[in-house]
Amino acid sequence: MKSAIAELEAKGKAAREASKRLAYLSTDVKNRALGNISRDLLARKAEILAANKEDYKEAEASGMSAHMLDRLMLNGSRLEAIAGDVLNIAALPDPVGEIFDMRTQPNGLQIGKKRVPLGVIGAIYESRPNVTIDISSLCLKSGNAVLLRGGKEAVRSNSALARVVQEASINAGMPDGAVQFVENTDRALVDHLLSMRGVIDLIIPRGGSGLIRSVAEKASMPVVTGGIGVCHTYVDKSADIEQAVAIVHNAKVQRPTVCNALDTVLVHAEIAGVYLPLLAAELGKAGVELHGDQRTQAILKTQPGLRLIPATDGDWGKEFLSLVAAIRVVDSLDEALEHIEHYGSGHSEAIVTEDYSSAMRFLNEVDAACVYVNASTRFTDGAQFGLGAEVGISTQKFHARGPLGLKELTTYKWIIYGSGQIRT
Repeated sequence: MKSAIAELEAKGKAAREASKRLAYLSTDVKNRALGNISRDLLARKAEILAANKEDYKEAEASGMSAHMLDRLMLNGSRLEAIAGDVLNIAALPDPVGEIFDMRTQPNGLQIGKKRVPLGVIGAIYESRPNVTIDISSLCLKSGNAVLLRGGKEAVRSNSALARVVQEASINAGMPDGAVQFVENTDRALVDHLLSMRGVIDLIIPRGGSGLIRSVAEKASMPVVTGGIGVCHTYVDKSADIEQAVAIVHNAKVQRPTVCNALDTVLVHAEIAGVYLPLLAAELGKAGVELHGDQRTQAILKTQPGLRLIPATDGDWGKEFLSLVAAIRVVDSLDEALEHIEHYGSGHSEAIVTEDYSSAMRFLNEVDAACVYVNASTRFTDGAQFGLGAEVGISTQKFHARGPLGLKELTTYKWIIYGSGQIRT
């Protein structure tokens, strides 16, 4: 273990040294590195997919759940999408060096802010190998070095991807050490990583609630937490019924194993008798199991072909990550807001309504990172928000919230121009 700790500290030191150069690197060099990464991901597709296949086989044999296997799996189309996201990041404006909020004081001092990198980002994540590329690319473009520690279930995939990033970025003129990958999967090593306050400026955990809670409790440096998504869609009495069916269906079915997928549908009582049979028919075609409250049961009990069971208290506030949805009939917008306040996780919440005042109340009163009117919660994603990708989705309020892109990986320093002023 001593040798593993020594290796981790050496990688941390190398990342810290690289971060000093990265902070002043030209945008051209950064974009060239990202272009190389995108190109090499596709050129080395066979190598990457072979490594992922081994990880998948081992994880499946160990009994890993279906939603985690889905997150682990890479294929040609997913790799092409990842490579495309890297190019999208390259196309975005470089935030580093941006000067903003400039003003002139009465004494003639010009005071403003200049955007600068955070330094070294530590990422601890589970299962999803695309995170290796997303975080590396965003860190490099924003001038940060990164120390990556993935889970053992994806170690071959992550290692192959990290090699691509390291070689492609060095060939573009990036400093050696800018991207570090921790090969050792011993969990005890994570505790040491979380103690490296003088090396790592920010930790971002991505994974299950256990990982996120553990990192938040043990880290000696700031942590951005999130990713646990208990997502609701409230269908208001004024909703366009057809639109509401499509939005809820997409939010639940399009990819049910991710954090922005729908978990609970709240339906106003005035339209429940019309809406729920139409919704249930569409969800039933996709094999969704419905956990309905008593009023939902009464409306749907005679509808054939449904996987319908009574909801329990444990269904409210539960992130299903599968083809399961809870349904509750409510008597008012107020009741829907109270339910979301009590059971929401602060991730993504939606209302479907044609009533402007209801929409505005929902936007104003729901306390979540992302609040939607007449759209699917599946859009909570860095790429969908025009950020290229994300290092995670923050459900906390400091220092950033929602999908974390380039600007969220920077801070600023005050800059002051004078002409000889002295303070009296």
